[in-house]
Amino acid sequence: MKSPRVIDRAGAQTLIAGVMDTMQALEAVLAEESAQVRAGRMREGLAQADRKSALAAAYIQGLEASKANAIALARFAPDAIEGLKVAHRRFAGVVEANQMVLATARSVSESLVKTLADEVSRSRTPTLYGVPATTPSPYGRPGAAGSQPLILSRSL
Repeated sequence: MKSPRVIDRAGAQTLIAGVMDTMQALEAVLAEESAQVRAGRMREGLAQADRKSALAAAYIQGLEASKANAIALARFAPDAIEGLKVAHRRFAGVVEANQMVLATARSVSESLVKTLADEVSRSRTPTLYGVPATTPSPYGRPGAAGSQPLILSRSL
């Protein structure tokens, strides 16, 4: 897709307004996602993934168009560029907070799955005088005879 060419003040303001609108819409989606994930409602938090992807793509295209028209924007709408820079700094903070929330949720879920797997495997390991013992496997792999697949319930 070819980026629009800015040739006058109206075009500069339209381009910057479009980027600002997209950024604000994406910021709202990210804030909602963060709030839902913080509250432990993962399904609701990640429900707008398609919309978030579309807005992120539109935002990147808007930034690329702004960079391609940087000289014209500086000439026709210098005040609007400053407003865009301020909004972009605020938006970067929202993105950073969202990434931290998602990283924390991922870390917690990985820890829960690992702990669950350890508990399941520990409860199935026979003990001999209080020491975990492994039974010989008919397939030549230690512990393979007692291992079972890990099953998780998605309805919890």
